[in-house]
Amino acid sequence: MSHLGLICPELSGHLNPMTTLGRELQGRGHRVTVIGRPDARRKAENAGLGFAVIGEQDFPEGTLQATTKELGSLKGLRAVQFTAELLRRGAATILRDAPDVIVREKIDALLVDQVSQAGGTVADRQGLPWVTVCNALAMNPDPHLPPGVLPWPYARGRVARVRNALGNALLDWLARPVIQEINAHRRQHGLAPLVGGISIGSRLAQVAQQPAFFEFPRKAPLENFHYTGPWHHPGSHEEIPFPWDQLDGRPLIYASMGTLQNRQQFIFETIAAACAGLDVQLVISLGSRDQDAAAMAKSFAGTPIVVSIAPQLALLQRAALSITHAGLNTALESLSYGVPMVAIPITNDQPGVASRLAWLGAAEVVPPARLTAGRLRAALEKVLREPNYRETAQRYRAEIEQADGLRQAADIVEQALAPT
Repeated sequence: MSHLGLICPELSGHLNPMTTLGRELQGRGHRVTVIGRPDARRKAENAGLGFAVIGEQDFPEGTLQATTKELGSLKGLRAVQFTAELLRRGAATILRDAPDVIVREKIDALLVDQVSQAGGTVADRQGLPWVTVCNALAMNPDPHLPPGVLPWPYARGRVARVRNALGNALLDWLARPVIQEINAHRRQHGLAPLVGGISIGSRLAQVAQQPAFFEFPRKAPLENFHYTGPWHHPGSHEEIPFPWDQLDGRPLIYASMGTLQNRQQFIFETIAAACAGLDVQLVISLGSRDQDAAAMAKSFAGTPIVVSIAPQLALLQRAALSITHAGLNTALESLSYGVPMVAIPITNDQPGVASRLAWLGAAEVVPPARLTAGRLRAALEKVLREPNYRETAQRYRAEIEQADGLRQAADIVEQALAPT
């Protein structure tokens, strides 16, 4: 069996699915090691995987908390640019430190997150096989699809193609500093430079936890690209306490703005105000351990249950509706339990996820720029009142169960990395 190295951003939205896939592969007899900066250690070890540290001098443990706190206060293009700079710095660390780790740990192959492309260059430099893993929304460009960082709906025709081309050019421009960092390293080690943007991936296989139904229609299939389904498993998540005795039997609305864009208090205040007049029980997860739930709750209308972090999967099993930032993990987890949504997308791939949810008919979308308690309440009432939203979510729940995405993804990785 192989010793597999996992490289991805040290963020929950990437580490959670990546380590879940790693657990599945480890269960098949492979040795699996997460290669990351110190803040990835806890998630790697909680998942029962090995951990090899890089960037310890430049990014001591706790750096991620300060960085994500700053990112959580941003939105729109500013947040995308901030994220691109984080990816560039991450790429520099991977290029500098990962080769020595790979040699020392005797790693045979790499699984590389799509937005951690430097990992593919390290594999090329070391002569190792590697597979691209799309833990977030797949960013592979298509002239018939709007790029995932933009909220545009799917449309056909020449005008839409021109619009999409401009959007993809913007995405390439945002990714340019990352590609420049990688190409400088490639030239230094005699490798051909990458041409294009952030979506360049492995020639062996690219595997996405995004199901095929969760993508706008592509005119031509992507070569060696595989849509599977969500990679989550209750056993891969740490136990999180929750006051279950406070649930009173009313329809449950679960609200989370994820683990990154969760520092805009007015959004949580608006969610609470929108739900205060409805016959529902609201649970708000603030998304980070350092947020004081009791203090925050004092500014919220109504009587929501407010927690710093929540056992999300367990709550979604009981939820009538989820209010989400439209991160891919939360969106797919909601669909996995047949829960319709109201999406408030803020930045990065969240606008693209939200537009796909609306296209599927599983959610209403309220952009942050138009967010008021009245508009949000109207969207909530619509999703709760009209049965087609839940029926649609339940239909996709059945498709997700049938696809068995985690098993399928592990099969693809093993086949791609099998000796020829």
